[in-house]
Amino acid sequence: MNQVIDTILATRLIGIIRMKQYEHPVEIMRALVEGGFKVLEFTLSGAGALQAISAARAASTQSVCIGAGTVLSPSAVADAFSAGAEFIVTPVVNLKVIEACQQYGLPIICGAFTPTEIMSAVEAGAELIKLFPARLGGPQYVRDLLAPMPDLRLVPTGGVNAENAGDYLKAGAAAVAIGGNLLPPDLVFKQLYSEITARAKNCVQAVNEVKGNTLVGQ
Repeated sequence: MNQVIDTILATRLIGIIRMKQYEHPVEIMRALVEGGFKVLEFTLSGAGALQAISAARAASTQSVCIGAGTVLSPSAVADAFSAGAEFIVTPVVNLKVIEACQQYGLPIICGAFTPTEIMSAVEAGAELIKLFPARLGGPQYVRDLLAPMPDLRLVPTGGVNAENAGDYLKAGAAAVAIGGNLLPPDLVFKQLYSEITARAKNCVQAVNEVKGNTLVGQ
């Protein structure tokens, strides 16, 4: 299995870095890594995202995996690959994007919500499914999906935080992705990296409390 996927399944946690304008990406990355994150996603929805990925990869060590999120086209896959992204995340089922990831050898976490969307993504080759927006169904929806399809590897995203991350994992999620609750814009704007690290530690602790001891339906 790909090293990135192995790391996600082992740590059960992805940090989402989403900014309108990417500034100080290396400092933000380091603050999150200091807090215990091993997998980080820079979304392409913000200006300077590709440059942020390149800077983060250049400054990172092998202890952290850097990926690109909000990838919506094959050309965006190519751009992310050139910038050094190690994995791709998309909020929708786009078969051309999945195919492009396979061509570049990039693992993809494909966004989907309904059972049909999820199976379409799995059959197309998506390694993990970004269950988005997770807040619409909550942990119970994860249980409902896994009842008839227990082999799904779901990564709930959207509305996940340190308080409810454990509930999603206990419901059977393979991992969770945390963004807005991890990096509030005011902390980023004020460069309060120690507070970002503290938030990261809370998220990691919440996951570690249930990691390895999770049963579907628990």
